[in-house]
Amino acid sequence: MPGHDSTSNAQPEFLYGTGVILEMTTIGTSQKVSAVDERTGTEISFIVPATTARADIERLARAKLDYVLKKQNGGT
Repeated sequence: MPGHDSTSNAQPEFLYGTGVILEMTTIGTSQKVSAVDERTGTEISFIVPATTARADIERLARAKLDYVLKKQNGGT
């Protein structure tokens, strides 16, 4: 897209031992994160500042996936 600085990882990254696949795309000063639960195929995405620490991104991805999975299973 003209006027946008965009970079993307060539391949999704696996959070070993967690069952989560991460893909991160940097667009300017922001980063779009997509995460997929390997067991269910459930996908979430969110935007964070490009300077966000990797550990924080992983923690947020897991928390959001857990929330969505709980809602899908009738949780509140």
